[in-house]
Amino acid sequence: MEILQPSIFDTPVFKDPSGGSSPIMAGVEKTGIVIVNFFRDLFPIIFSQTSWEIFKFIVSLLSAFFIIIIIYALIRTLEIRKKEHEYWHHAIHEYAERQKIREAESNKQRSISANSKWIRVLDLLSSGDSTNWKMAIIEADTMLDELLSQLGFQGGNIGEKLKSADPKSFRKMSLAWEAHTVRNKIAHEGGDFTISSQEANRIVSIYEDIFRDFDFI
Repeated sequence: MEILQPSIFDTPVFKDPSGGSSPIMAGVEKTGIVIVNFFRDLFPIIFSQTSWEIFKFIVSLLSAFFIIIIIYALIRTLEIRKKEHEYWHHAIHEYAERQKIREAESNKQRSISANSKWIRVLDLLSSGDSTNWKMAIIEADTMLDELLSQLGFQGGNIGEKLKSADPKSFRKMSLAWEAHTVRNKIAHEGGDFTISSQEANRIVSIYEDIFRDFDFI
């Protein structure tokens, strides 16, 4: 016959000095017994084969998830770098093309006209300075004066020559007046007169059309 040994939980831990257990100490003791029993019953569940398999499965899922995130981040990084490379390659190519176009236009201007004064006008117009744009118009107007003299129009200035011109032989007289009027505003108003690059190009193009009609440039 097996003799059962008394459990440590069967022996009161806190005893009353009079020989019995106090109610408070007994309650604490019962609470301690419950906690110990809870962890004693929980331990086999946590470390059972089923729990271990579930734990490994969860860890595997988390590992797979983070691996996917890392792979995705790497792929996105490579895509961004590829796009950046393509962007800069495209930007450099466009810049080179624009430079070629500018050089071609500059060479074309010089090859089209042998008139050094007209080349001077175009150089002033192509600058980024509004003062030079005004000078381009003034010098183009001086060329117009020379052209009108060559055509035999009489007068002491451009205004008088245009008034004496024959509209049939000088078909762009109204445009010449428009361009000359802008030139006069520049001369009279000086620095107070403002003009945009677009407007300066438009006025110079009027002079150019007139000059080309008479093969002056």
